[in-house]
Amino acid sequence: MVAIKAATPYSAYQSYGAAHIVNAAPRAAATAAASQGGAEQAATAVTLSEAARAALSQQDFATILAETRASLSALLTDAGRTSPLHNGQLALDLSTLDQRQLYAMSSDESFTEDERQAAGLEMQRRFEAALAGPAAIARVTGNYSGLYKAAATYLDGLGPEERASSDWQAGRDAVTEGLKQVQTRPGNVPDAGPSDPVALYLALSRTGDTVAPPSMTDMAANARTTLDRLYAEAKANGKAPSFNRDTTTGTYIDVSNFSSRALSSMVLDQDGRFSDQEVHAARAALQSKSGASLLASFQSAAKSGDPTAFSQNIIAAFSSLSPEEREAVGWSDQLYQTAMQSYASTTKLLDMFTQAGGNAGTGLASLLGR
Repeated sequence: MVAIKAATPYSAYQSYGAAHIVNAAPRAAATAAASQGGAEQAATAVTLSEAARAALSQQDFATILAETRASLSALLTDAGRTSPLHNGQLALDLSTLDQRQLYAMSSDESFTEDERQAAGLEMQRRFEAALAGPAAIARVTGNYSGLYKAAATYLDGLGPEERASSDWQAGRDAVTEGLKQVQTRPGNVPDAGPSDPVALYLALSRTGDTVAPPSMTDMAANARTTLDRLYAEAKANGKAPSFNRDTTTGTYIDVSNFSSRALSSMVLDQDGRFSDQEVHAARAALQSKSGASLLASFQSAAKSGDPTAFSQNIIAAFSSLSPEEREAVGWSDQLYQTAMQSYASTTKLLDMFTQAGGNAGTGLASLLGR
């Protein structure tokens, strides 16, 4: 069984306490220096693997810290905020920070307590978002293999400093154990011990204790501040702000770089902060993003050879969005139900073909008398 701690629900695979300081980078640098010295004495030429060259080309952690501070300061300024939190909840869109930057922000004491807490919440939110779609598919298919594979992929994609931590290793080992168990019992949730982050996620999602994204109110306020700044900059340069990409006399205001949640807050405009023109521009940008997502789902399904893949991709994409984002982009519950029905009917047909002839392909041929 998994014990849930409300204060640090994901401490089973990561510790983002206020006093935690990253020390993996200095250790790695010292190890690399010692290794380099030994190599120089032992050989005159060394051929590095691609992985080794990639590791050497990575920025040092001090540079990551400096860039993170600069990026966070810019985000706060753009949103007109002094803290990324509001009433203990995320109030700033941190999606532009990469995983190493988030880990730096969560773990280094040069950042304020609010900033470290916000980074920890964003890291947890990203992990939950990465599992939301696969978890929805697991509930439909009764197969947890994809969910544990998604967790492994996510954890493996984190930065080297985070992967060097004992918390990460404990979580990754638990996921590895989970993957072993689902090979023989794909329909059962693995019992991989108290460090299993997937089991924690499933428990938290059942109780509704997952991390809430920044509210629509906060996102709308941030977007309003950013737009006003862009307008002021355009006017300071003697140009009129315009949402016309082909403008030759004004300054094009490009909202396509806004996050989907920020665009959703503009489209819904719950507090009446935006003009019709701004809402129209946000809706066009959001529809472009959702269209690209659907196209990617279709292309991925076409390559997979699995007749149920497209419906599974739709289920995953739908589940990964918040209710507000689904409303803004026009993804109704009917879309989800249709995808579910498509999956169920396709699976039933495949089962019938398999029973008739051994597998879906030969079964269909047998039914046709070929």
